[in-house]
Amino acid sequence: MELYIVRHGETEWNKEKLLQGSTDVPLSEAGRRLARLSGEALSCTSFDRIFSSPLKRAYETACLFRGSQDVEIITDDRLRELCFGEYEGKNMSSLLADQDCSFRFFFKQPHLYRAPKNGESLEQLCKRAASFMEEVILPLEPVCRRVMIVAHGAINKALMTYVKGHDLSQFWSGGLQKNCNVILLKLEQGNFHILDETHIFYPEEAAE
Repeated sequence: MELYIVRHGETEWNKEKLLQGSTDVPLSEAGRRLARLSGEALSCTSFDRIFSSPLKRAYETACLFRGSQDVEIITDDRLRELCFGEYEGKNMSSLLADQDCSFRFFFKQPHLYRAPKNGESLEQLCKRAASFMEEVILPLEPVCRRVMIVAHGAINKALMTYVKGHDLSQFWSGGLQKNCNVILLKLEQGNFHILDETHIFYPEEAAE
């Protein structure tokens, strides 16, 4: 079974480097354009199942990647982005530079990151990612040829942490996906094989 793990298209908050998390920010016009072009490139690639985060930016991306294919998009709360609590809406560069803020560890030393007030830990994120993979994805191998998951930067890395069997110190292995980038996997007899972690289906010049 082939598995396509997609990061949603760009939003205005992405462009302004604001932390989104569970805040339900829609796609920007630029985000819609690359998602639409990706969907056009995939028009002859059929999917048996499409799963999406319920947040607007991911669900709309899933719709645009699906195009005219007759397949339901199934939302699952386990695919929501990591909740950053009181950090949401703040500028990432400012948070990273603040020596009193746990977010300074988020990318370089993720195992030291501690969730802020009303936020979610990376341990919690990885737990729900593992639950989704074990309860939803693995049972599909005997019945599906190709499955798509459309979600977010951190939750997609949590899915890959499960795939790779990594601990939190290696959470960002392979780097943060760019918007509309796709991780391509193959699942055979319960084992995952990584084919490509940075694939794009839109023309490269379209991103310029």
